[in-house]
Amino acid sequence: MPIPPDVGEAIIRYLQEERTSATTRTLFVTHRAPNRPFKDSQIINTILKEAFAATGVKPPTPYVGSHVLRHSLATNMVRAGASLEEIGDLLRHRSRATTMIYAKLDTDGLRSIAQPWPVAEVAR
Repeated sequence: MPIPPDVGEAIIRYLQEERTSATTRTLFVTHRAPNRPFKDSQIINTILKEAFAATGVKPPTPYVGSHVLRHSLATNMVRAGASLEEIGDLLRHRSRATTMIYAKLDTDGLRSIAQPWPVAEVAR
């Protein structure tokens, strides 16, 4: 997936100025030597919690994990007009039902395609 220029520049700065080890091809590594790749996803959850706390941004759910990044991406894509198929492909969902949870987030979009409730004609 393409990344925005400002994110690319931040990654370049990180690699050139902040990252202290070039012994692995993994992009993000532990801060302390020997600067290895993260051993599991728990560190990402901790980083996200600390980032929310530091910025004062309220997380969308009480549990903050890496899923919040996927959810934010999908929500923004829905709001930008992406189809559920595009979102499902990008997130690599195996089932359309998994992607359907994002349809409920676009209430205005759903309203625009909603059909009126059928009303039986009253016989006179």
